[in-house]
Amino acid sequence: MDEVFKALADATRRRLLDRLSGQDGQSLRELCDGLGMSRQAVSKHLAVLEQARLVAAVRRGREKLHYLNPVPINDIAERWIGRYRRGHVRALADLRHTLESDTMSKPEFVYVTVIRTTPERLWQALTDPAFIRRYHENTGPDSDWQVGSPVRWKMSQGGEFRDYGQVVLESEPYRKLSYTWHNYEPEIAAMFGWSDEKLAELRKERVSKVSFEIEPIGDAVKLTVVHDDFEPGSEMLAGISEGWPLILSSLKTLLETGETLPLEEAAADQGA
Repeated sequence: MDEVFKALADATRRRLLDRLSGQDGQSLRELCDGLGMSRQAVSKHLAVLEQARLVAAVRRGREKLHYLNPVPINDIAERWIGRYRRGHVRALADLRHTLESDTMSKPEFVYVTVIRTTPERLWQALTDPAFIRRYHENTGPDSDWQVGSPVRWKMSQGGEFRDYGQVVLESEPYRKLSYTWHNYEPEIAAMFGWSDEKLAELRKERVSKVSFEIEPIGDAVKLTVVHDDFEPGSEMLAGISEGWPLILSSLKTLLETGETLPLEEAAADQGA
């Protein structure tokens, strides 16, 4: 927490966070515009923010894009704000999600958290069917997690695992896992009450992908989740932006305590 307070104590760093709050996924060049500072000076401020985990950096080709990550601020709130008062400070949410708008050109979801566990244990949590079912509430993916292998998905607790055309894109044990996401399926349409016409229209969107990056940090592990390749204005992006924080919070709780909060209760806490 000391690193977070130190990072927030500087006015320039707070200004950088404000700019990312207005538009996530900016490059160093974009962040430098209008600041009246050298690239080197801005880079040093960003390094402090990254060290405090207030900013997450994701590489896109030769560019490094920066995203606001309020998870550490929420951790501070969790320490001093009681469970039944959290609804009054929900602005300090576990998630900073990016929804497509007229001013945004990077429709994607980025989430960073630190979990007191090992890379091996976190990898097991992401790939072992029995472990996945615990924090997905008996739903979620299943695969042998080899590159090119199918990823089957169980959409509901009473349903069966089905092949929706998902495949594993990258699989480096204890480091990175990436796979394509499912399309809009009839089960999802039934959940949200969509008509057959709306479902057919939504299915024209290209399929997105999700990546999990694992990085050891002392006696803990930094987990970065990037879900991208969405169409502008994607319904799927809106859906996963609400779903992933609940699932990942449940995953963190399970790894650190051995117990997990039911997703319904976690959702009630976030929306209270």
